[in-house]
Amino acid sequence: MGFISWSFIPVVIVVLVFSAFRILREYERGVVFMLGRFWKIKGPGLILIIPGVQQMVKVDLRVVVMDVPPQDVISRDNVSVKVNAVVYFRVMDPQRAIIQVEDYYSATSQLAQTTLRSVLGKHELDEMLAERDKLNTDIQKILDAATDAWGIKVTSVEIKHIDIDPTMVRAIAQQAEAERTRRAKVIHAEGEFQAAEKLVQAADLISKSPQALQLRYLQTMAGMANDKSNTIVFPFPMDLVTPFLEMMKKIK
Repeated sequence: MGFISWSFIPVVIVVLVFSAFRILREYERGVVFMLGRFWKIKGPGLILIIPGVQQMVKVDLRVVVMDVPPQDVISRDNVSVKVNAVVYFRVMDPQRAIIQVEDYYSATSQLAQTTLRSVLGKHELDEMLAERDKLNTDIQKILDAATDAWGIKVTSVEIKHIDIDPTMVRAIAQQAEAERTRRAKVIHAEGEFQAAEKLVQAADLISKSPQALQLRYLQTMAGMANDKSNTIVFPFPMDLVTPFLEMMKKIK
């Protein structure tokens, strides 16, 4: 038995030596604790950890893509919608990410959900649909400021989908149709107003030169000649009739 126990010691030493060596990838860092107290951050590459004395927690420094579950949001104009988003963040300080918060991924997820509800609840539905970029920026700034103490950098927030109740979709469609009709009427009225202004200017210009009226008359006749219609409306200018009327008055 004594021979077996003494021969077992070299095996244990070899196992401890091999377990002391760790390999960390380029995007990984090791937060090392010495007897329970923070010691240093190691990596990447080959590092040495003293078994039983030092413990290491690996931290991934790559950008994490976190999907925020759909959240029930009531907008400022009392419209109930479901909104889901995606958050992009990464660990900037492995020490704070491990020491300051128990689970930085879960904490960031919960904070993103509450921030999404609180920010969108301050806006109307039209703003959620039309100003999505602005809302993304607002949410990103709030999350980034709140997670800075955890060594987390929130790089971007994107609202993926806003789910609206079907009845509300019909109401929005009717509102959009009414808005388009209003714009069409306004554009038509503006066109009529501009056309009236041009006609007044043209009338003033023609009244200063009778020859212009005759030329316009001839152009109208030429346009009517090109028309294949059987009905011809023959306008007779008053300027041609006026001399004869005056002559008749003199004769009388």
